[in-house]
Amino acid sequence: MSQPKSLFEKVWDAHTVRDLPGGRTQLLIGTHLIHEVTSPQAFGMLRDANLPVRMPERTFATVDHIVPTHSLVEPWEDPLADEMVQHLRRNTEEHGIRLFDVTSGLQGIVHMVGPEQGITQPGTTIACGDSHTSTHGAFGAIAFGIGTSQVRDVLATQTLVMNELKVRRIEVNGELRPGVYAKDVILHIIRTLGAKGGIGYAYEYAGDVFDRMSMEERMTVCNMSIEGGARCGYVNPDETTFAYLEGRPYVPKGAAWDAAVERWRALASDPGCHYDDVVVIDAADIAPTVTWGINPGQGISIKETIPDPAAASDEAERASIEDALAHMKLQAGAPIEGTKVDVAFFGSCTNARLSDFLEAAKVLEGRKVAPGVEAIAVPGSQLVKAECEKRGIDKIFIDAGFEWRGAGCSMCLAMNPDKLVGDQLCASSSNRNFKGRQGSATGRTVLMSPVMVMAAAVTGRVSDARDVFGTPQEVVA
Repeated sequence: MSQPKSLFEKVWDAHTVRDLPGGRTQLLIGTHLIHEVTSPQAFGMLRDANLPVRMPERTFATVDHIVPTHSLVEPWEDPLADEMVQHLRRNTEEHGIRLFDVTSGLQGIVHMVGPEQGITQPGTTIACGDSHTSTHGAFGAIAFGIGTSQVRDVLATQTLVMNELKVRRIEVNGELRPGVYAKDVILHIIRTLGAKGGIGYAYEYAGDVFDRMSMEERMTVCNMSIEGGARCGYVNPDETTFAYLEGRPYVPKGAAWDAAVERWRALASDPGCHYDDVVVIDAADIAPTVTWGINPGQGISIKETIPDPAAASDEAERASIEDALAHMKLQAGAPIEGTKVDVAFFGSCTNARLSDFLEAAKVLEGRKVAPGVEAIAVPGSQLVKAECEKRGIDKIFIDAGFEWRGAGCSMCLAMNPDKLVGDQLCASSSNRNFKGRQGSATGRTVLMSPVMVMAAAVTGRVSDARDVFGTPQEVVA
């Protein structure tokens, strides 16, 4: 009888081309996703070496990071952004790569386009020149963010050279309390294990809570695996996975679909398989969570106070807290609740899917953005935008005082015109709160769930959505 294996081991073994000296592995990359920011240099390196793209049928492209969300009239106002998209168009056409362009109606953030099209599938390896490629692990894929030179390597060889990872199983069991969302779950995990706690690991998310989550909720959690230091994160594929994928453009059809489902079902981690570490979390311990500092591990529940550096366990932690407090202009021991907000940003590959907009619209309808707050809502893809507009969700946001934008990364990393100004504080549904992340060196970011962003928008302060809107009876992403 064969030894029980985790999904990570099964996928790794199936994609191993050869073992290399020093314990490294040459790994076949089943799917390569590219965008306009990290691909031009990689294509240039191929051109310099007179190399073709090895398997163009396994590469898919979209434009997301630099795309303006207020107007798509070309040429774009930012000449560098316009040049980047022109490079992407020329490179994909030259090499026969499918591009989901802004005129396609299918464009969006790369980590949303893959799942929407059924390109993201269980049991494959996925690489993309973007840190949040871990999103695709929600489908039982092993997905890695890579650098520009590695984008070149995948284009040229369809392989990567990597060290095999350890696997940590993170079980969240029990019932989430009303008003607690998938974003709170992953912020709690990162807070518990640390922003560097996952270095050298793949995270396997399991337990009652993940079993009940929708695919969009699982994507939210896997998306932020990288923020906990993990190289990737995944959920074992199940009936929820298959129901989401069935009928999408790039998945098998008919008898081939049935065969694929059987293969995918067998990928789930075997009972009794080895894990390098197991962490068990009680769902009842998770509360609506927000960040107060300058990395996603610096988070607290909405009812907690900001940490005091004097209580730090060591000098490094004390210095880190002091640095964060100085940048964020917050006081140790003060409540995070009630902190004044200048901007409310609802978007990003973490939380800009249809279910996010549906849940946010439920609490926002009939309310107004507080005076002095700049509020923008940015669907993560053109398909999400179109569906929101079909359902009238855009009108709810516009009537409340939000700007309703086009699809793109927007203010998540501000490589487009959507930027903070000065030391504005932003309540954000995105994934990173690093210094300068949202376009201003002195800008301040507080990460939270979409419903908490709505609470901040309508009150003008970091607020407990349960107090602002009442306690929801149904919890979704």
